[in-house]
Amino acid sequence: MKNKIVNALFFLIALLFLESCTNDELVPYYPEQKAGKLVIRGYNARADSIQIAVNGKIIKIGNKNAFVKNIVKDYDFVIYENAPKDVVITNKRSKEILHSYHITSNKSIDTISFYHKKDLWVDNVLATKPGVLTKTGNAGFKFIFPTFNKYSNTGYKGNLDGIIRNLDGETVAVAQNIGQNQYSIFVEFPASLPPIIKMELVKHGTTESYIPGKQIFVVMLMTKDKSRLIVLDEKKGDNGQFSGVDGSLNLLDFFEF
Repeated sequence: MKNKIVNALFFLIALLFLESCTNDELVPYYPEQKAGKLVIRGYNARADSIQIAVNGKIIKIGNKNAFVKNIVKDYDFVIYENAPKDVVITNKRSKEILHSYHITSNKSIDTISFYHKKDLWVDNVLATKPGVLTKTGNAGFKFIFPTFNKYSNTGYKGNLDGIIRNLDGETVAVAQNIGQNQYSIFVEFPASLPPIIKMELVKHGTTESYIPGKQIFVVMLMTKDKSRLIVLDEKKGDNGQFSGVDGSLNLLDFFEF
């Protein structure tokens, strides 16, 4: 009798096992997974520190979880079932979301690179290399204009050209197709003294200012045998109105390309 009971129990367990094997709704015990890496290169020029969270988990660099100035981190994680990752960058004090990224599982290694200061965010910094000089003694430039129309509100949506002149008024180069999200065509020209240039911003393919009735000049420095990635930045006065364009931010001062 005892043997019959034991055999019946084994038979019942076997039936339950077979039923579980044919249940399509069951989730695999070991989900598909693979290694992933997020390369983070950033610079926060504000005094307020920023935090970076991946799927809600705040990352650390050493013992720090909030950062100013240089941010260099290779963040290793596990991708489960090809699920994407959400990267959110916030101001630690105010909790304001400054920028966010949606990282898919298409690539095992992904990169985010950015420069941040008050009222300015430059994204995908490392995606564009500085121009390579072809002659000794030249100075070179690429330009991008992320705050285009932020304060001027011109309504013009096209790209710009930059007519570059030395202090004698001689035109030495024209930087074409300066965009809000794209760099201009690389320009180079012989560096000279004094090392100051004035660039007039005009609508692409014309000599017409992008702000009707007002010439817009950007004063910058040039350096012999140096190539620069310049971020143009619209500025506002105390009255909140457009006051000019700054061209002092050179990304090569903060990043290695």
